[in-house]
Parts: sequence; structure tokens; C-alpha cells
Amino acid sequence: MSAAARDTLLYLDGITVTFDGFRALNNLSLVLVAGEMRAVIGPNGAGKTTMMDVITGKTRPDSGIAVFREDHDLTRLDEPAIASLGIGRKFQKPTVFETQTVEDNLLLALAGERRARRAFRFATARGERARIDEILETVHLAPHRAKLAGGLSHGQKQWLEIGMLLAQDPALLLVDEPVAGMTDAETEETARLLVAINRSHSVLVVEHDMEFVRALGVKVTCLHEGSVLAEGSIEHVSANPRVVEVYLGR
Repeated sequence: MSAAARDTLLYLDGITVTFDGFRALNNLSLVLVAGEMRAVIGPNGAGKTTMMDVITGKTRPDSGIAVFREDHDLTRLDEPAIASLGIGRKFQKPTVFETQTVEDNLLLALAGERRARRAFRFATARGERARIDEILETVHLAPHRAKLAGGLSHGQKQWLEIGMLLAQDPALLLVDEPVAGMTDAETEETARLLVAINRSHSVLVVEHDMEFVRALGVKVTCLHEGSVLAEGSIEHVSANPRVVEVYLGR
């Protein structure tokens, strides 16, 4: 096996998904290398969410190959099994336990023993405490650790959910429109946060905010009608006439 093949974390090839005659994905192919962060853009209906659904086992493709870490066929596994392999997903709308503190949200999300009874009735192990401290620093919520999650701003809730994802220690994070509804300052901070996370995790980001994508400074894949329309740097993709026609010129 070549070095490139050994470094491949996620391999999609010829993925096709049809819903009631509508082809949501059409012979989609994508390769993500271990340690990479990729931004996926495209108009509504391009297939971005369906692609994530296939990767996480929510949707089974009609045909095609979806392989994780060389030998795990994602098309044959259910959602819990895929999550246990190390694929974590953050949806666009943040889902946190609003009546619990920021710290307790992370404690509940920690990989391994996750029962709420243990989390709240027994002392947190030293290793868990250190891990929570590390995540709080990463997602810039250390000053808010004792605050109820319901009192956070929208952007801070997004960061908390990213932190909860990190607590599960996935090899690959799927992040869906993380800056939707954020202020400009929160958007800039989120770009820095994801770049920092990418130092130790692979990340696949779906986003519409092109300035945010530009700030990430990563390879971009543009989808259209269920297929890859263009791929490369943000400058390369933005200069593609078809991308301008179907997406950027909207």
C-alpha cells in the first residue's frame, strides 16, 4: 500500500443516494487525509448534509464506497458503531444541556463511562478533570465553566458543543455550519478555534460563510447537484466560472 493510501482517513467513491426519484448524491467522490481540515461549500441542495449523513450512517447510499481508516466499511455500520470508530458530528443548531453548567456538559460528554449518575454523584477522576480543563481552554470557555449552559451566547453554545464533541475524542470531526448566526467577532474566534483543533484532529467543515472559509486557509470542495464541482484552494475554487455561476454569484 502506498504512503498516500495509508494516510487516507476517509475515502468516498461513487456515492449515490436517491430520495423518491431525487438524486441527492450523484457519484460523489472525496478523499480526506489524516490530519487534514477540509471545507465543503455549495448551494442549498448540493448534497452537503446527505454526504455527512452517509459518513455517519444516518443514510445508506444506493451505491458506492465509504471507507474509514482503511478497513471500516461505513455503508455496513449503524450510527453508534460509526461513532465508536471515532467519527463525531456537530449539527448546525447547538444542542447542549442548558440547565447544567458548562463543566458538567463536558463531563457528561467524556469518552468512556458517560452515565449521568456517575457524573454527578461521584468525584471526577483526576484525568477527567485535566481533560475538562484542557477542553475548556481550547474552546475559550474556561471563565464560564460554572455558568449554566442556557446562559451562554449563541456562539458560546456552539463552542461548548464543539467541546462536547472533543470530549468524545473523535479522530474525525464533522462540523455543520458552525458560524451560522454568530457575530463577526465570534466567527473570527471560531476560525481560530477550529485551526487549533486541527492540530490534533481531522476536521470536515460544511459552511456558507466564504470569509470564514477563507480564514481557515484549507482545501475547499464545492458540491453541486450531488457531485464535486470544483476542488482546491479557496482562490482556485472561487475563480472557477461554474462555481461563480451556481454558487458565488447567487
